[in-house]
Amino acid sequence: MSSRRIDIFDTTLRDGEQSPGIALEPHEKVEVAGQLERLGVDVVEAGFAASSPGDFEGVRAVARATSRATVATLCRTRREDLDAGAEALADARRSRLHIFLATSPIHMEKKLRLEPAEVLEQAAAAVAYALDRVDEVEFSCEDSTRSDPAFVAEVCRAAIAAGADVINLPDTVGYMLPAEYAAFLIEVRRRCPELRGVVLSAHCHDDLGLAVANSLSAVEAGVGQVECTVNGIGERAGNASLEEIVMALHVRRDYFGVDTGIDTSELAATSRLVELATGYDVPPNKAIVGANAFAHEAGIHQDGLLKDVSTYQIIEPAELGLAMTLPLGKHSGRHAFALACTDAGFHLETAELADAFARFKALADSGSPLTIHDVLTAQVTVQ
Repeated sequence: MSSRRIDIFDTTLRDGEQSPGIALEPHEKVEVAGQLERLGVDVVEAGFAASSPGDFEGVRAVARATSRATVATLCRTRREDLDAGAEALADARRSRLHIFLATSPIHMEKKLRLEPAEVLEQAAAAVAYALDRVDEVEFSCEDSTRSDPAFVAEVCRAAIAAGADVINLPDTVGYMLPAEYAAFLIEVRRRCPELRGVVLSAHCHDDLGLAVANSLSAVEAGVGQVECTVNGIGERAGNASLEEIVMALHVRRDYFGVDTGIDTSELAATSRLVELATGYDVPPNKAIVGANAFAHEAGIHQDGLLKDVSTYQIIEPAELGLAMTLPLGKHSGRHAFALACTDAGFHLETAELADAFARFKALADSGSPLTIHDVLTAQVTVQ
């Protein structure tokens, strides 16, 4: 079947680092960026160069170390931001300034104190100023989903006319529902046909737990780039999770008909590195990379999996560099228990196995962690 390519824009080192308590050193950013390249992301947003001397050095270090991916830095429309960003990216193989300016009434009135005409003017001027300083320019309409689509279309038209290569329409505060976000993107593109000549990008936050769902709806609506973070870290409730988006597109390629350049076998290693570097633990029930993502305790599930893994598993964990496990607990069944005994080197006859399984069930009801050795050496009276 024919497919289109979706670019993966990773903002772990910028939006992800904006999670409270995370402050990565330049060498740590370089290490994560190297893993992101092995993973196969198209764009590494390395930071916000103008925000601090440390972040400037972090962006510059990533720009110098990265050999394949485009390296981006976030900028306001101010010339000092654009100059700092361009300087930090000077040694990048391919560079991108990611310029943002809010378009929603509340942001324009309360934060920017700008009239809509001034926003239009600043957007166009910033893109035009950035053009000859880097290889690519991306423009984002901050808080676009709480903006008037007609005005967003005007801003997009002005940014494209000034030379923008990528237009990002982010759900900055995680406000949208999936069908709503898709309809918004389609409406803005209807009002601004020029968007068909550039890459349209989606960037979703997880305030309502819908960042991944909204990102996938954006893919259905025709975007060519999705912005996300490893483990879904980011401001407030976080960003759309890279691994969840990538695997949804991979597993349901029959539905979406798209490809990414991601090497899925690197997802687990990438998740673990980001977890260690940031100190943000991955919840055990996290989709794709959580410790329990491929752990099956229930006896009915274990029995099915031992017969055919596709009964209860839609992803082959080896694709991610992981393995399926059948942890023993109060819900485990006889077949999984017998396999665990064999794997541990204990070959029990039918009667011995029945007795051991009864002891196991009695011990498992206590909720304490169990090993096969515990079960086979325990003295338990079975009622």
